[in-house]
Amino acid sequence: MTVFEKTDRFLRNLYETAFYFAVMAVKENFRNYVGRAGTVGAPKPSVLILGNGPSLAEDLPRLIARGEHTAKDVMAVNYFALDERFGTVRPAYYVLSDPMFFRDSVCRDRVAELYRTLAEKVTWPMNLYVQYYNPERFDYRAALPNPNIRIVRFHTQVYRGFRGVEFWLYRHGLGSANFGTVVQVCEYVALLLGYKTLELYGVDHTLLDGLSVDDENRLCRADRHYYDDAPAVPKPIFQKVPHRPYTMAVYLAEVAELFRGHEALRDYARSLGARIINRTGGSMIDAYERERK
Repeated sequence: MTVFEKTDRFLRNLYETAFYFAVMAVKENFRNYVGRAGTVGAPKPSVLILGNGPSLAEDLPRLIARGEHTAKDVMAVNYFALDERFGTVRPAYYVLSDPMFFRDSVCRDRVAELYRTLAEKVTWPMNLYVQYYNPERFDYRAALPNPNIRIVRFHTQVYRGFRGVEFWLYRHGLGSANFGTVVQVCEYVALLLGYKTLELYGVDHTLLDGLSVDDENRLCRADRHYYDDAPAVPKPIFQKVPHRPYTMAVYLAEVAELFRGHEALRDYARSLGARIINRTGGSMIDAYERERK
């Protein structure tokens, strides 16, 4: 790297640092909500993080049959509560990071069903992690009048400056793993809670499979989840909030940032002496060690 390149990188990192702290001071704050809330009871040796990729359809029954959902802590995401096995798995942790869960969107009816289900079915202690960013002031407690659910905020602003500063922010609960997928927020929360072994299921991340552009120049993709009944067919893909179509350039840039985020979390976990193990068959994530069970 030349002197010019080093200087350029330093100045960019300096700008990112100043920008980050300015945004945090104005729009958020410097409180470690996740750390203050702590774990749900005494933490178990490892935590299972359940994404919603299609591979979970095969892995979840095996996890339950082996009793791993009771031997280890479980962290679930998004619409997992609508699964009939939700009451069996009884996740101690639940993460919602997509804007559709706190802003009006085309998914409003299903989101409302999710909150009703959580409010009715959670009979055990659970930490529910939600974004600090909440421009429409969505009232989570009104949607979830269940005393078993503790609502914990996590910071939204991603820091992209000096690596040492980034890891310091992570350790003090001031960073954000809002790189593009809820699973990354799960990993960050689990590391902040002190878990040393994180096991990932349902993180297929086949985000480039089946991409196409239709005759109207709309970017399309066959998006699949483990809970889908019908085969996935290519459909135009939209940013959820605001609801507007993706362009190829915007979509690929977001995917690149998402995978960069996995590399950042891998390096951060190593700095803590923690392991992130990808147990998802066929996963496109290349940042973590792989082990199948």
